[in-house]
Amino acid sequence: MKRISILCMALLAISTGIANNVRRLDTVTIRLNDVVVSASKWQQDVREQPKHISIITPQQFLFENPQTAADLLELSGQVYIQKSQLGGGSPMIRGFATNRLLYSVDGIRMNTAIFRSGNLQNVISLDPFVMERTEVLFGPGSVIYGSDAMGGVMSFTTKNPVFSSVAGKLKVKGSATVRYSSANNERTGHFDVSVGGRKWAFLTSFSSFVFDDLKQGTHGPDDYLKPYLVQRQNNEKDIAIINPNPLIQSPSGYSQINLMQKIGFKPAENWELQYALHYSETSDYARYDRHTRIKNGLPQYGEWNYGPQVWMLNQLTARHLAQHLFYDHMAVRLAIQCFEESRIDRKFNKTNRTTTKEIVDAYSAGFDFTKSIARHSLYYGIEYVYNDVRSNGTETSIATNETKPALARYPQSHWASYAAYLQVLFRLSDKLNVEAGLRYNYYHLSADFSNNDLELGFAPKQSNHKGAVSGSLGLTYRPTPDWLLSINAGRGFRTPNVDDMGKLYDSVEGAVVVPNPGLKPEYAHNIELGMVKTFGNFLKFDFSAYYTHLDNAMVRRDFLLNGKDHMVYKGEEAKILAIQNAASAYVAGFQMGCYASLPMGLGYKMQLNLQDGKEELDDGSKSTIRHAVPFFGRAAVTYRYDRLIMELYTLFQAKRAYEDMPESEKTKTEMYALDSEGHVYAPGWLTLNLKAQYKQGKHLVLNAGLENITDRRYRHYSSGISAPGRNFIASATYMF
Repeated sequence: MKRISILCMALLAISTGIANNVRRLDTVTIRLNDVVVSASKWQQDVREQPKHISIITPQQFLFENPQTAADLLELSGQVYIQKSQLGGGSPMIRGFATNRLLYSVDGIRMNTAIFRSGNLQNVISLDPFVMERTEVLFGPGSVIYGSDAMGGVMSFTTKNPVFSSVAGKLKVKGSATVRYSSANNERTGHFDVSVGGRKWAFLTSFSSFVFDDLKQGTHGPDDYLKPYLVQRQNNEKDIAIINPNPLIQSPSGYSQINLMQKIGFKPAENWELQYALHYSETSDYARYDRHTRIKNGLPQYGEWNYGPQVWMLNQLTARHLAQHLFYDHMAVRLAIQCFEESRIDRKFNKTNRTTTKEIVDAYSAGFDFTKSIARHSLYYGIEYVYNDVRSNGTETSIATNETKPALARYPQSHWASYAAYLQVLFRLSDKLNVEAGLRYNYYHLSADFSNNDLELGFAPKQSNHKGAVSGSLGLTYRPTPDWLLSINAGRGFRTPNVDDMGKLYDSVEGAVVVPNPGLKPEYAHNIELGMVKTFGNFLKFDFSAYYTHLDNAMVRRDFLLNGKDHMVYKGEEAKILAIQNAASAYVAGFQMGCYASLPMGLGYKMQLNLQDGKEELDDGSKSTIRHAVPFFGRAAVTYRYDRLIMELYTLFQAKRAYEDMPESEKTKTEMYALDSEGHVYAPGWLTLNLKAQYKQGKHLVLNAGLENITDRRYRHYSSGISAPGRNFIASATYMF
């Protein structure tokens, strides 16, 4: 407690000292007229948009210092982040997650044919330092983005090179950042520079992240402590030794690098071409929740790691601005992405190490257009996406180094999508707008299961092809300049991918999921009401209520393979499951925000999120839907004084009792705390946090923060690793 007081007093003393040397109070203006991009891929006035959209600015990132792009999304106060390991971050939005959410980077679809229903960490491949703008669109976005955009869309827009406006003079700008965090001994460095002339411009960015094992808090459930570590002794046997510090969640540390290179060219006044290269690679990183599983009184695994997660994007974009007969503005995006991931596991005191490796090459071509006709706007386009999936498995004896083929996670597969969409914004008056959209998607999936020597009960070569239709209809009404009312109905969809149809893996202890080639698309039908009210330029309320019904849901269910409900998998008897169109579900809830600009440089902001959802089980009964998270939110008081900004904020989550837990979570004793009867539950938690930022002149920005001041030991719902304990953050950014 003494150290807490010293750190807080130090932060306050520094801030007070700085405040004495600055000149005036600053206030924040509350307004309605933000610009959004995610709703149509083109800039729009948010007042014309019936969907709820959250915006995260570079200024928020610079102030809050999130470690990863997953943590960046959490800054919205409306996106919940699950983590199975430190190298993780699976967003949950309105009861949906994983492959029922869509990730877009500079207009390019990031979702691939192996995005799974289990927790995803692909978002950490993105570099938060290069984000010019991050938007979260809540609810179905399939009209613009296609398959998977059922619960929401996360749209990331990265920085662009800056052209010079003066002939013969280069425009140079950039930044450099160093950062340290104490909870996982983070050492991060970033550098970017843009050099631009009248016709050519270049942007180079590089980031390096190093994280040690994460330390959790002191005060909280003992169930989250890890009392043992696994060591390999003389390459002969595994032993479990006492963890000298059970607060250290080991193994969890990892490292990562990110590179971005952009080249811009303006061949003519109304044309702009841009090439972009993004590259990200992590080290191996442990799946921490698997390292906490106990079987027969001993750790279940001697090893369980993800291999390096690699993502590379090559993108060519052409933009044309002209009063053309068919468009006013055109954007053509051609992209090639390469994804690489692997899983490495070995049971405790076993010598056979299993490795599965997947490589996905994703090709896409998108042609997007916008056209104004009188007061109205048309947004339309066509899109082609093709995924080539290659998967293999090997088994290596760590005693002899002999390697032999093992079961692959996926079949060798191809997934393709062909789509066309049209969205129209009717500006019926200065107060009333109507937006309507329609999309048709045709997909084709082919898979060759001959890379696995299994009796699957069907021919080794399978294909699946169907069409899917999505639509939306929304209305916005502004009775007065300080009111905005909206209603929106939409239909999102998700077509079966390779992960749904062809995956072979162990989902839970004693069960194995096998391929099922007979799947159909699933659909989400959503309706939401929205309200925004401002009072002058000092107070703003927003509220959204929604209801989503999921039809034909693809879920794991008991399955018969060759007439049998069990099989031998990795040397053990396992119950057979498969993804099937076998359920329906619903999610309902609300999101509420309050933003106030107060006297004396003070401000207040709050976001609250409540959601409830039920899904149909195999026996027809109902259970809480897994990704409908407990009540959560964020509240903050800010203080601005010229170049100084301070924020005292709290993050919180309500308790979820055993009887309210999803059935699929009730057996995961390694992840949750246990109640007095030995049943799993998700405890409620609240953290207190303090951040400060000072801008020294035009170039230097200094940041300091103390997160989880009371050193709570807590864990986000459905997570397999605890959040950081008390965490001191310091960073310096130089801009030029």
